Parts: sequence; C-alpha cells; structure tokens
Amino acid sequence: MVSKEEQINAIDGGIASRVPFFYGWVMLPIVLAIQVASSPGQTFGVSIFNPYIRTELCLSHSEIRGAYMLGTLLASIPMVHVGALMDRYGPRRILACVVVLFGLTCVGFSQASGLVTVFLSFLMLRMLAQGSMGLLAANTMAMWFNRRLGLAMGIVSTGSALSMGMVPSINLWLIQAVGWRWAYVILGICAAGAILPLLAFLFRNKPEDVGQKPDGIETVSADSSDQVTEKAYDLSFAIRTRAYWIMAVTTAMPAMIITGIHFHAVQIYVDAGMTEADAASMFGSFAIATAISMLVGGILADRYRLNLLLSAAMIGISGGIWLLTQVNSPWTSMLFAIALGTGQGVFMTVRSTIWVRYYGRAHLGKIRGTLTTVEVAASSTGPLLMGAAHDLFGSYN
Repeated sequence: MVSKEEQINAIDGGIASRVPFFYGWVMLPIVLAIQVASSPGQTFGVSIFNPYIRTELCLSHSEIRGAYMLGTLLASIPMVHVGALMDRYGPRRILACVVVLFGLTCVGFSQASGLVTVFLSFLMLRMLAQGSMGLLAANTMAMWFNRRLGLAMGIVSTGSALSMGMVPSINLWLIQAVGWRWAYVILGICAAGAILPLLAFLFRNKPEDVGQKPDGIETVSADSSDQVTEKAYDLSFAIRTRAYWIMAVTTAMPAMIITGIHFHAVQIYVDAGMTEADAASMFGSFAIATAISMLVGGILADRYRLNLLLSAAMIGISGGIWLLTQVNSPWTSMLFAIALGTGQGVFMTVRSTIWVRYYGRAHLGKIRGTLTTVEVAASSTGPLLMGAAHDLFGSYN
C-alpha cells in the first residue's frame, strides 16, 4: 500500500527529474530567497523601525531594548523542537507553516499599541525569522550538498549579506512613504507572497526525493570524504563530543557581540563624533566584506580543515571589535567594518558546513536546533550588556 506522502514524493520527483542537471542548483536560489525574506525579523531590519516605534508609542530606550532582549531570549527556546519537526516531517512542511505565521506576525505588528504588544511582536519575529527560517534554510542546503556544501552556502550567504546592505535603506524608504505600520504590513505580505509559491511548486526536501544524491553524484563511493553523508549521529552522541561545545561557544560569542554592535551602531558612532550617515555607510561596508568573505570562505571550507578556518574567523572578529574602539573617521570605520565583516563571513560559512560533516543528515535538525537556541539566546544579551555598559561607564568602549 503506497502512502499519501510517497505518492506526493513520486509526483514531485517526476516534475523535478525533468531538470537536466542537479536539482540542488534550483534549491540554492530558493534558500537564498527564504533568507532574504526573513529580513523584517532580523536585527538589521528591525533596528530601522525602532526609533519610529519608540516615538509613536512613547517608549523609552530601555523599554524597547528590554522588550527586544526578552523577546529574542524566549524565541530561542523552541528551536530544538523546530529542528526535531524538520527531522520528522521535512523542511518543506515546517517552512510553509513558519512563513505563514511570519507574514501574519508582520501584519499583527502593525497593530502594536504599547510595550506588551511590541514585546509579543518581537518574540514572534525573532522566533520565526532569525530562529526558524534561518535554521530550516541552512539545514536544507546541508541536505542537498556535501562536498560542495561550502561553495553552496558561500553563494547563499553572499546574497544574504548583500541584502543586509540594501534592506535598511528599503525599510527606511517604506517608512517614509507609508509609515512604519503599513511598512510592516507590506513586508509581511511580500515575504509570504514570494516564498509560499516557491515552497509549493519548486522546493524539495532532499535529493533522494527526486532520485538524486547529494552534490548530484550518481553513487556514493567508499572514500571517507563521501561517507560523511551516511553518518547518523544523534543529539545525545553530539553533546558528548568536544567539537559540539567548542562550536556552542563560538556560536554564542559573535551572535552576542555583533548583534549588540548593530543594535547600538548609531549611538556608538554619535558618541565617537560621527554621524548617523556614517553608521549607515558602515552597514554597507560590513555587508560587502561579509559577502565576499562568505564566498571565499565557502570555497576554502571545501578544501581546508574547518577548525583552522574557525580560528581565523575568531581572530578577524576580535580584531574588528578592537578597531571599533578606534573609530573616529570614515577610513577607520571602513577598517572596522571590513575586519568584522570578514571574520563574520568566514565564521558563518564554517558554521553552515561543519554540522553535517561531523554528524550527518539524519538528526541534523535537532542538533542544529540546539545550537540555534544558543545563538538566538546569546544575541538577546548583546544589546542589553552593551547598553548597561554605556549607562555604567559612559561609553561603549
């Protein structure tokens, strides 16, 4: 007796099998679109709205900062369950539910009337965008690519990073044109309207559903570099390995620090005697540096040891943090943005490739779900800690 799910997969496989090349290259721009569509819930997307929300709803800096921190912290908790659902039902179904909820949340945010509704909106945006959509998109690429996963994630991440440079300007234009409330309505409708048809007609969970293998290879050889896709280590095994905890720490640190820097970027630059325009320009330089390093890092991740690339990424991020304390002119700002963006770009590429190569695909959702919990929770503390440091010491340095 053939199940309904098997019948659907058979129909899907027949459609996708007509593509005369590896279907993973069709999945790549779809995943990129999902990443870009999550922008209204990412820090670089939300930060442009904060002054307008704060002014209209008469909220203090501390109130909106606290709402964002608490919302992000609580948003991290369900991520392990989102990953487990992906392992059970596949990313396609779960993404469809998440995207619908995300669109509704954006529309709902437009009706915010006070601190409580702003907090609930931040909670849902962070849980659905940074958490769920980011996790499911990255795991989808790991299902389709193995040996070329670094290159694939480098391409996806490059596009995502470039969008980081454009989204704040687009958001600002929308706010000035129709107000922040209607801007969020438009963003939510556009995100759901763009992604749901892709999920319905083009998205496939894994290459086996269309009669293919990861990377488009016909068979899996006995070579150990190919056999990584056959690993099936579960979460209980992963947490007993040293690599898991090293990556947990190196996932938490950039999430906390870079989110804090981006959240307070305008005030950091004003305190340094620079302008809001200088801060906006920094985002553009950061996005370009991140995009280039992601693409280069993806190529390197397919050829060199990931632990060495991870160390290089941490050095770049550390150097960028120090350079931020020296920013006092456009060229020092550019140096800071390039150093931080390069470190972040290489780190994001390593983070996207290391899990499937260490632990396999079978339980990838649950394993990465726990790390997404760590990442989202850490990102919630960055703005709070930097804000508290500024209040206590009078400077972000």
